[in-house]
Amino acid sequence: MQVLIWVLKFLIILSSIRLSLQESPACSDIDRAALLGFKAVIFQDTTGILASWVGKDCCDGGWEGIQCDPKTGRVTQLQLQRPEGDASIFMKGSLSPSLGDLRFLEVMIISGMKRIGGSIPESFSNLTSLTQLVLEDNVLEGNIPLSLGQLPFLMAISLSGNRLTGPIPSTFGNIRNIVQLTLARNFLEGPIPAGFKNLLRLQYLDLSHNSLSGFIPLYVGQLKNLKFLDFSNNQLSGEIPNSLGGLASLSDLSLSHNQLTGRIPDEIGHLKSLTSLSLSLNQLSGQIPETLSQLQNLWYLNLSRNALSDPLPTALDKGIPSLLSIDLSYNKLNLGTIPVWIRSRELSDVNLAGCNLGGTLPVFTQPKSLTSIDLSENHFTDGISNFFTRMSRLHKAKLSNNQLKSDLSMITLPTGLTSLDLHSNQLFGSLSSILNRTSNSMKTIDLTNNEISGSIPEFTEGSGLTLLNIGSNKITGQIPTSISNLVTLERLDISRNQVNGTIPASLGLLLKLQWLDISINALVGKIPVSLLDIEKLSHANFRANRLCGMIPQGRPLNTFPSQAYGHNLCLCGKPLPPCKGMDNER
Repeated sequence: MQVLIWVLKFLIILSSIRLSLQESPACSDIDRAALLGFKAVIFQDTTGILASWVGKDCCDGGWEGIQCDPKTGRVTQLQLQRPEGDASIFMKGSLSPSLGDLRFLEVMIISGMKRIGGSIPESFSNLTSLTQLVLEDNVLEGNIPLSLGQLPFLMAISLSGNRLTGPIPSTFGNIRNIVQLTLARNFLEGPIPAGFKNLLRLQYLDLSHNSLSGFIPLYVGQLKNLKFLDFSNNQLSGEIPNSLGGLASLSDLSLSHNQLTGRIPDEIGHLKSLTSLSLSLNQLSGQIPETLSQLQNLWYLNLSRNALSDPLPTALDKGIPSLLSIDLSYNKLNLGTIPVWIRSRELSDVNLAGCNLGGTLPVFTQPKSLTSIDLSENHFTDGISNFFTRMSRLHKAKLSNNQLKSDLSMITLPTGLTSLDLHSNQLFGSLSSILNRTSNSMKTIDLTNNEISGSIPEFTEGSGLTLLNIGSNKITGQIPTSISNLVTLERLDISRNQVNGTIPASLGLLLKLQWLDISINALVGKIPVSLLDIEKLSHANFRANRLCGMIPQGRPLNTFPSQAYGHNLCLCGKPLPPCKGMDNER
């Protein structure tokens, strides 16, 4: 009896295995060959993904990134995505035309591989079941194939972050089901195709960071389902169409960094769903429309670097209740003082550079909300001692190009500050009084063109500084050997001071340094050979010191122009004339 029960159990297990095999057939030989064709033209794969593509069955779950239809054994999804943040992980090769044989493929994602180049194969026109095509952040070249416009079921295309050239295919206007179209960060040219007027289901359109030209088409206002529209960083001209006011579902609109002219249309105020509006870096003129006050959901407003003029609409006093970030910098505004409706709100970012503001620095009634403030290139006077006192969340502060007078030792800085720019003011006192009080979170400090005195202080380990500009002051003393502790430093400028002594050999330990200017000081001795170890150095200036001896021969030091070494005591060697009677070896 027990043997019979065991046999029955065995038969049940065997039957279930047979059923399982019937339900999940092995992958198609055609599909397997198509995938191996792709693998064959990937010459280097540090992701390790393709190492799993072994065996006869690409549908058994062992082939990473591959999914199949369990009933047919045909490949339906190919998803290869590189994890962000590690530059050593990539695939190098091209897209094999064999991928066009995956006739049942619905999703193709080959994203972020960084070194997959070549063109997009014409054979992709055979992928008639495709609903998603994502080839982002590779190095694909050439024109976008017209044949992609023949794929009837496509709902999402993203080819952003490549090197694609030529026009946007007019055939894309045939993809009536498309919801998302992203072609950003390429080298595409020509106008926005007229056929896009047929894409009535489109919700997300990103054509930013290309070289597109011509006008913004009037029909864009007919794409009623649009929620995201980004035409920024192109060469578009003409006026902003009034028809954009018909996009009731639009939440993000960016037309920045183009050549747009004329006024901001009143119809922008009809975009009730708008949360982000960026029109910066154009040639827009006239006044800011009062209708902007009607945008109840707007939290980000950037109108900087245009030719907008006074006065600001009075309706803004009570309008835009959700506003968190505002940038009106570099227009033709003569504000005089910061409006109360800006000073009294709970804003995170306030950017009013070049707005002809004057008097003493303003008092914000909600200072704890501020994370970034830019009041540079105005006419503020008096001190800044207590300006930052209650700005406990401030990360970035820029007050450069004013007439501010303060002793550095009297300035209170927030502990979380990462960027401080106070250049071109009338600040005085010792440099150590501010550098010794910055936290390890500080990344950039620019105190150029002030009246700062004293010596450069010693630097401790753990600093995160990437930029230190202290040029054009009255700083004396020597460059401390402890400057080697600034291991993350990328830019150092101590030019136009009274710094003396020798250049410390420890400066060569700053391996991330890209910009070095120690010109117009009183430095003596030789240029240390250790500086040859700074391979990333692309700019250096040793001019107008008292340096002597052979310039270390090797890259990058012997690649800089002779002007970088001029007006010294007795420097010689390439790029200057050869040394006479000296050891010409490194």
